[in-house]
Amino acid sequence: MTIAAIALGGALGSVLRYLIASGLQTWSGRHVPIGTLVVNVSGCLAIGVLYVWLVERSPVAAEWRAFWLVGVLGGFTTFSSFTLETWHLFTHGEAFRAAGNVALSVILCLAATWLGVVAGRSV
Repeated sequence: MTIAAIALGGALGSVLRYLIASGLQTWSGRHVPIGTLVVNVSGCLAIGVLYVWLVERSPVAAEWRAFWLVGVLGGFTTFSSFTLETWHLFTHGEAFRAAGNVALSVILCLAATWLGVVAGRSV
């Protein structure tokens, strides 16, 4: 049941990401990736609010948590998962690990994207 909840939520989140990001990009032009920025920031805001509502204040069934936190927001933006995990590290006294997670994620993901572009262009 949890896998089905994640799959359904992921489909919904992915469609929402596409509609919002592409709509904003069309509206603003292609000079700045405003659509992606808005999706990432709003996804981070949403995961913070939903975490409090679904986990801390009134815990709901695991399937509903999975639907919203992993499915919808995972499909919408995995950046929200990254920031929640980093926030957990920081708020549990692991500031060094939180900073390392941020640094490694940004550096390694940029490097991986660059390598992917290089590899894709060479094929």
